[in-house]
Amino acid sequence: MPDKHLFEYAVIRVVPRVEREEFLNVGVILYCRQKKFLQILFTIDERRLQVFTDAPDIGELRAVLCAFEQICQGTAAGGPIGRLDIAARFRWLTATRSTIVQTSKVHPGFSIDPANTLLRLHQQLVL
Repeated sequence: MPDKHLFEYAVIRVVPRVEREEFLNVGVILYCRQKKFLQILFTIDERRLQVFTDAPDIGELRAVLCAFEQICQGTAAGGPIGRLDIAARFRWLTATRSTIVQTSKVHPGFSIDPANTLLRLHQQLVL
């Protein structure tokens, strides 16, 4: 039986008006130390975002989520944060913040295949 590896994930949320605490799940970020895996998967559903009184600018939202993706990849395009080690990048991305794009608390789990687990979580929590 293949070994299961500990992973951590957080849901990425769009919070158009922070003071109202209303949000829409748009993505999932998953980190697995043993597999050296850090990846984000997101979907922007413009129709669902329009439900909010103050829907965010889709272009700006996409830019923020793409920046998250670049940081996950650990390339120079991710800026100074993108050059940190993989665990530090995950912790930075999932830190509590009061902005339009926020993450849930971090949740643990066990998985044989982190990439498939990310897809499953994205389907369950975002789509």
